Formats: sequence, structure tokens, C-alpha cells
Amino acid sequence: MPFPQTEPHPAPADPALPKARVYAMLDTDGDGVASRHDYFVRIERARQATGRAEDDPLVAVARATGERAWAAMDANGDGVMTYQEYAAWVDAEKFDTVCQYALGALFDLADADRDGALDRSQFTALRQALGNPADHADAAFDALDGDGDGRVSRQDYLASIRAYVTGADSPMGEALY
Repeated sequence: MPFPQTEPHPAPADPALPKARVYAMLDTDGDGVASRHDYFVRIERARQATGRAEDDPLVAVARATGERAWAAMDANGDGVMTYQEYAAWVDAEKFDTVCQYALGALFDLADADRDGALDRSQFTALRQALGNPADHADAAFDALDGDGDGRVSRQDYLASIRAYVTGADSPMGEALY
């Protein structure tokens, strides 16, 4: 069944706003709205980038948490989320109760040895699959790898994204988007 058509509503004129930058990444086809397809193609790209099989249990978790996140973001059920809907919806509480689980499940896809951390190549592969250029992913990795051990923990990753979307200082967010 085709998705309902919604008139595009471009992000605000200031693309430097964190919410506008994240929204632009969610709109994978660049048509001005983040559709259900846009959202789930990111999960499929992460699955492919991490070499996970369709029936991998971590893929099932990523899809299930993605379904819950999408249902929360597309509250009116029309299959699209305009920038205005996204900007009004996303906040610290929504990150803590919805987004962190979906983003954490994607992190887990890339965590090949399941140790709760990503090395540079895993991090870059994940972030490119989610729509960030490789050079931005590298810079974001450097911003998060504060102790220089060549690894980024799941906790630091999620905290940095939370900080970025809620308007707090996030060197990783600034580098990624």
C-alpha cells in the first residue's frame, strides 16, 4: 500500500540548528519529509553495513525498537513526519523513553564482539549507514574517544546524541551533523 502524500515542509532556514540537522539526516530521500520508508531504510542500511543476516536477533530488536520509535514520532499515523512535527516532538523525555532504545539497538548491530564499545571502523560504518559522511564520522569518533583508547562506549555514544538533540554541548554531534 502506498504511503499517503504529504506536502514537503523543509527544515527551517537555519540548517545549523541541531534538530534541523538531525531531521535532514532522517529525510534520506531529501524530499522535505521523513517518511516511514526513510526511517526504516536507515535500519536496513545499518544491517547491511554490519553484515548482519535478515534473521539475526539483533536485527529483530533494531526493527522492533524502530517500530516503537516510528509509532511515537508519527503520532497521527499518516506515514510521514514533517520537520514541524519532529521539532515539536523530540526532547529529553522522548530521547530517554523512545530514541535511546532505537539508537542503542543500532549501536548493538555494529558492536560485533558485543563488548559495549565500537572501534573506529565499526563506528564509521554505522554512522555512514545512518547518513553521515565518513569524514564527519571520523571527527565524531575522535570527539568521543576522549581517552584515546580507540573505542567509543555505548553509554558515551547515546549521551552525546541526547545532548545534541536537546541543545546541550555535544562535540560528537557538532562533528557528525
